[in-house]
Amino acid sequence: MKTLAAVGGAAIMAMAVAAPASAQDGQSGTTTVTPDSMMTTVRGEATTRAPSGQDNRGRNRERTRNQPPAPPTPEENIAAAQAIAAAASVPCQVSLANFLGLTPDGAKSYEAVCATGPGYILMATTPPTTADCVLLAGQAEIDRARDPAADLGTQCVIPQNVDVVRVISAYASEAGIACPVDQGASIGKSSEGNLIYEVGCNGVDGYWIEKVAAGWKTTECAIVTTQSATCRYSTVAEQVATFKNRIAGSEAAPCDVTEGRYMGANANGAFWEARCGAGNGVIVRFNPQYAVQQVYPCETAQRIGGGCRLTIVPEAPAVPAPAAEQ
Repeated sequence: MKTLAAVGGAAIMAMAVAAPASAQDGQSGTTTVTPDSMMTTVRGEATTRAPSGQDNRGRNRERTRNQPPAPPTPEENIAAAQAIAAAASVPCQVSLANFLGLTPDGAKSYEAVCATGPGYILMATTPPTTADCVLLAGQAEIDRARDPAADLGTQCVIPQNVDVVRVISAYASEAGIACPVDQGASIGKSSEGNLIYEVGCNGVDGYWIEKVAAGWKTTECAIVTTQSATCRYSTVAEQVATFKNRIAGSEAAPCDVTEGRYMGANANGAFWEARCGAGNGVIVRFNPQYAVQQVYPCETAQRIGGGCRLTIVPEAPAVPAPAAEQ
């Protein structure tokens, strides 16, 4: 409006002067002024005032130009995240997605919840970039253990995505593990590049599970600890409870197991030593399904895998040599 007033000021002033004479009523001497020619004087300068409807429309247009764009809807976020997942061949049916912002290169990024399995950080780079939320959380734990002040980078924050036990429980079920899972984490990769997860079980020994081409490879934590590795979520008490459950009803059942160790395996089965609360320990041979095949008392098991180590077996008394004949 200020621009219009400045450009048309001279013409308007001329109209303002001529209007009373030309619009004067011959009988009454009054002047008729229409709304379109309404004048105001601001500091001595005559200006036109637009009708209120035009003024409002101008202000609305100005407001619209200054307003930031509307944020994407939840449906738009899901569609965008799904497109990135599909382009990256990530097996995720997106059920929820949050827009995280732009990468330094200007690519849009999202955190997505999947109907099954882990969630993902998805970035619309070329090619698309993805990060598994369970793997991110596992690496963050490792980094924090090394350096509590470590920069952990982007992490998943949606509640469904930080529920790592939910995902690990599903993996354990796929691997044939029937224990009640109460803890779990991604712990890295094998020398073959396969992902490995630790499964913590409530009250019994846990597992390492490795994703292989044919499915899952499982290793009990009691075995893992004999291979210069560590399980964070299994205790000695839980390993002992597992051993007791396996020998229940067998010849080894009288042994009140207080400690156990994995000795190794051969074509005949897997060998485990048990230290008993009272009496000497035993060595037990299991089949692949952990059915007891044979029990060896430590007193007679010296030739099996080097013999017992958890139980100190007294040396047999020396047998006196027979007296020489006269």
